[in-house]
Amino acid sequence: MKILSLTLRNFKGIRSFELDTQGKDVNVFGDNATGKTTLADAFMWLLFDKDSNNRKDFEIKTLGPDGEPEHGLEHSVEAILELEDGSQLALKKAYQEKWTKKRGSATAEFTGHTTDHFVDGVPVQKKEYDARIAEIADEQIFRLLTDPRYFNEVLHWQKRRELLLEVCGDVSDAEVIASKPELSKLADILGNRTIEQHRKVIQARRAEINKELEKIPVRIDEAKRGLPDIDDIANPDELPNDIAKLREQLRAKQEELAQAKAGGQVAEKTKELRLIEAQMMDLRNKHRQELDEKVGEKRRELSSVQHDMAELKAKIDSHNRNIKYRTSEISVLEERIKILRNNWHAENSKVFEQEQSTFLSLDTCPTCGQPLPKEQLLAAREKALEQFNKAKAEKLESINAEGKQLAARKSSLEDEIKVSRETVDKMTVELQEIEKQEAILKVEIDSIMQGAQPVESTPEYAQMQERIMKIREDIANMQADSNTAIMAIQKEIDTLTDAITALEQAAARLEARESGLKRIEDLKAEERKLAAEYEELERQLYLTEEFIRTKVKLLEDKINSKFKMARFKLFDVQVNGALAECCETTFNGVPYGNLNNGAKIQVGLDIIRTLQAHYGISCPVWVDNRESIVRLPEMDCQVISLIVSEKDKKLRIELAERESLKEVV
Repeated sequence: MKILSLTLRNFKGIRSFELDTQGKDVNVFGDNATGKTTLADAFMWLLFDKDSNNRKDFEIKTLGPDGEPEHGLEHSVEAILELEDGSQLALKKAYQEKWTKKRGSATAEFTGHTTDHFVDGVPVQKKEYDARIAEIADEQIFRLLTDPRYFNEVLHWQKRRELLLEVCGDVSDAEVIASKPELSKLADILGNRTIEQHRKVIQARRAEINKELEKIPVRIDEAKRGLPDIDDIANPDELPNDIAKLREQLRAKQEELAQAKAGGQVAEKTKELRLIEAQMMDLRNKHRQELDEKVGEKRRELSSVQHDMAELKAKIDSHNRNIKYRTSEISVLEERIKILRNNWHAENSKVFEQEQSTFLSLDTCPTCGQPLPKEQLLAAREKALEQFNKAKAEKLESINAEGKQLAARKSSLEDEIKVSRETVDKMTVELQEIEKQEAILKVEIDSIMQGAQPVESTPEYAQMQERIMKIREDIANMQADSNTAIMAIQKEIDTLTDAITALEQAAARLEARESGLKRIEDLKAEERKLAAEYEELERQLYLTEEFIRTKVKLLEDKINSKFKMARFKLFDVQVNGALAECCETTFNGVPYGNLNNGAKIQVGLDIIRTLQAHYGISCPVWVDNRESIVRLPEMDCQVISLIVSEKDKKLRIELAERESLKEVV
């Protein structure tokens, strides 16, 4: 598409003007406020009911000397376009006031506005007019292809990113993995998951492993504290053989004793004696077992309580560190807010001084010496005041926005501190209760150990002892002649019995210690296993990060290859090393927002050049502030340059030579 002519009548202060391009590139010269941008506004209003800044509500009426709209005028824009197929299309839009004379009234009253639409000179309804425009180009695409600023200054970064991916295509995961041999294992690792899904799985599993690894040392320490002391056992490995030998000796002595006590009554008494002795042995064993169970249960409770104490203290320390960090951050924020408040008052106190502009303070032209028109002086002052107020308002708005952001962050931090302090207070109370439980358990264990009643002092045991003494007395009376021999044998039996009991107790302690050591080794093995799994997760996490970095480079290289000057940054590296999507245009390594006006225009035209090739559409490009560029990049479309020229108090048109627009590399 090309503009052959563009005619304005009573549009935004331009009484009558025709832009005759003859379908060629055009340079439009004019001083500030002479209507250069109005031409672009008029063309966009003709097509889409908006100005060049995409505003729908803007004043198109011509204003009189008093600054009020002049009534009774028709405001119109007409254009003759050359379409892609070589045909021509005439479009016209006329905007005027509607005055209605009510019945019985001598004067007409203003009742609104009307807008008339024409296609090739034929009046049409707005719906039909808009449909014809839509056949030519979509509004969004048209603005992208005609305004060098639109892509970078109007489109949201997400829309810019989507558009670049549409033009250049995305990079598949398979392509990324195939580009680096070290990523080859990633396909098997991912399975049916995406990169982001697998990274979430890794992060969650790492957190679980860290929690488990934090618990294992506590459990190991608990197991170590529960290990019985075996320092008094000389030869632990020989205990089973020693017990077996003693039991064999005991059986032999018991048989010897039985033979010594042969006889009717003696045999019965001896049988009774053996039974009671066995019962006494069971009683001793039962008594010892009950004591061990009571103490063991309390020690297990104590170990559990001490474990809870350790975890609770660690959480309290963590919250206290968090409170300290957040408090420090709040101090920094308060200092920044104070600075912003001072900056706001300083900026707000600024007033517009007409005398700050040398030109505004003069009554005569400094060049020719002629008196300056009052209208020009007023217009210049109004423009300067408007620029001053706009800059001041923007600065105040920027300070307010930053202040609100900092205040919100401060409030959030204060809430976090409050929650942490409440949590610490709650945990401290809980810790105190647990410490009370620990003290109680320690007292209970000591009480059990100290208050344990020896089995010998129990009534049942005493009765057994008395019975045994009576039986032995009876046997002694019956075997007066063999008393000395029997007593000697019995003494040996008692000695053997005591020795067996002592060795069995030692064996029980050994078994308990071996069980505890096995528990410790199992915990250490679990710790090593978890550490190995964590290391594997770290490796997988590195592969996912390398995948993302590789995809970023491939994608950015692919997109950047479509442009001669513009380059695009599609990802930001976060503090934690993760990547966040973005879309930032750069030129020679400088972000778009930091470029001068000339560089912004060049980059914008470069983007338009690629987008026009992508969509297969050629549209006229409006280049405002063209004076900031010596030469434009080479374009395959009509270029209308709006150039500030102080000497041109009225708009002046020059057909541009295409040779002068060739890109300088």
